[in-house]
Amino acid sequence: MPRDVIVTCAVTGSHQNFHKHPDYPITPKQIAQSCLEARRAGAAIVHVHVRDPETGAAAGETALYREVVERVRDAGSDLLINLTTGYGGRFTPGEDDPRTAGPGTTLIPPEERVRHVEELKPEICTLDVGTFNFGASVFMNTPDHLRTMAARIKAAGIKPEVEVFEPGHVIFAKQMMEEGLIEDPPMFQLCLGILYASPATGEAMTFLKSLLPESARWSAFGVSRRQFPMVAEAVEQGGNVRVGLEDNLYLAKGEYASNGQLVEKAVGIIRDLGAEPAEPARAREILGLAPAG
Repeated sequence: MPRDVIVTCAVTGSHQNFHKHPDYPITPKQIAQSCLEARRAGAAIVHVHVRDPETGAAAGETALYREVVERVRDAGSDLLINLTTGYGGRFTPGEDDPRTAGPGTTLIPPEERVRHVEELKPEICTLDVGTFNFGASVFMNTPDHLRTMAARIKAAGIKPEVEVFEPGHVIFAKQMMEEGLIEDPPMFQLCLGILYASPATGEAMTFLKSLLPESARWSAFGVSRRQFPMVAEAVEQGGNVRVGLEDNLYLAKGEYASNGQLVEKAVGIIRDLGAEPAEPARAREILGLAPAG
């Protein structure tokens, strides 16, 4: 029997490159429509950020997340919803005093970073388990903040998708597993190609994979032109895959993509390599989630 591969679609993200794309999902309605488009194309999970409907800038208001989630669920979709908890983690030192926040800082308490997740109860939410340079700012996730977030996610009965950008992030995630903050089987996402973090190469994926707990369910993605090579690499190495406009705007050089087109291309690669995209019910089984309903 062909192996089932879970396809996640990261439909919008929080980057500022959306200005380049002629039809980028910004409003809750557009984001929800992109989620449903991704499902039709073969995705089992959608990874959701929200944006200010007027400016397109990254946002974190629970009301925006609620509208996206309700629109997807009201459509009767069987999608697994994965909400980000990354908003509120950026810090840029002030120019005159590095101890004060400069432009671009979004830092908020860890309790606020998971509030929308506690209220909306998605099946999955992200948990970025380390600090690293992200462009001109620092993506700040201190151990104590992460323990607070992990405890609240666990108490809410939600599966954390552990986001790994560097090897040390896996080490700390395993420490939290030992402390009972992340339950078995863990779900990891290997994030490759982010500037100043792990490169989008097969070697980097292999090394990060080697550090994972034996029971881990894992997925990987590459950004920009490395998106589809990393789809193939992840399938070949026994993992699951992620594509979407959060990570890459193009279907081919100079050709802007939709989320559905990116998922369709990933599904084609999966099938070319002798596997099959997992249906949402099967994805629940693989991840150790309770059946829907």
